[in-house]
Amino acid sequence: MNERPSGGEADWPGRFLLRDLAACLRFYSRLPVPHLGGGDPHAAPDFATVPRVLPIAGLILALPSAAALLAAWGLGLGPFIAAVLALAVSVAVTGALHEDGLADVADGFGGATPARRLEIMRDSRIGAYGATALVLALALRIGALATLLDRVAAAAAVALLLAAALSRVAALLPMVLLGPARPGGLSASVGRPTRGTLGTAAGFGLVLTLLALPFGLPPHGVLLMLLLSGLAALALTRLAAARIGGQTGDVVGACQQVAEIAGLLGLIACLPA
Repeated sequence: MNERPSGGEADWPGRFLLRDLAACLRFYSRLPVPHLGGGDPHAAPDFATVPRVLPIAGLILALPSAAALLAAWGLGLGPFIAAVLALAVSVAVTGALHEDGLADVADGFGGATPARRLEIMRDSRIGAYGATALVLALALRIGALATLLDRVAAAAAVALLLAAALSRVAALLPMVLLGPARPGGLSASVGRPTRGTLGTAAGFGLVLTLLALPFGLPPHGVLLMLLLSGLAALALTRLAAARIGGQTGDVVGACQQVAEIAGLLGLIACLPA
């Protein structure tokens, strides 16, 4: 719970949103984000309320990747190399947090029983399914960014930023809809976002979506991007319920990956070749 300090500092209503934003940036990245008070800076944030600003955090975390994409494109390196460099920067910023979740889910969901699936997901070693899922996901993301550069040029950076924001909202779905599958896991320790938190995050995501419209992306493509991001995360959430009886941090990370890919592909489907 946020503690309201005494003095004029408490009169600024945005202070707690800024604190939540800093907590999200610290948790989801390797960036040196300053601690703005409110508890142990090394502890996991309270996900009951903190993720309400997650789409803004996702956009900020994608800024270095978008800058790399535009810089490489501007230097004439071509769409493929620009997309690879952008993705490399993204992985460096986040520490491959979501990619690791995708690989663990791909490996674990093939297990014979829920207990065995959770055991496989906890194993730090990567298997054939996990490696294949990573390769395919990276290929799809690189291909999507390269295609966007070909079709909408600099607006591809806007699409990257929007996908980063919306996919992180979509990744909250398993945390809201499912209980933790592993009582002692990270997902259980950070708490469960309330539906109000999800609604606030979705509201911020919608605002960012509207702000992206003037930058050369077709409205129907952005709408399909929004829809497919949510549906992809929802489908994986239902699969997690069937395979392991709940959600884990790996499931959340995997939802972000599939939501981002689905959203980008939906946008591309609405662009003239």
